[in-house]
Amino acid sequence: MALLITSKCINCDMCDPECPNEAITMGDNIYEINPDRCTECKGHYDKPTCQSVCPITNCIITDPDHVESDDELLEKFVTLQGLA
Repeated sequence: MALLITSKCINCDMCDPECPNEAITMGDNIYEINPDRCTECKGHYDKPTCQSVCPITNCIITDPDHVESDDELLEKFVTLQGLA
């Protein structure tokens, strides 16, 4: 699944520079994650770095509208990195 930043976001700017896929950008009011670029850090790290650095509990959650398997996330990683 891609990740989703909830309305709990305080715009602390911690997640954006940590995203290896450049999936996080500032939206109208809070940061947003582009599901087409989010791999939950599969291929880069053991767990999503945005969740690791976020100071707000449960601010960044799995996006129920973008369900993907680990294999699909790794395939997306390969494509985004130009390794395909």
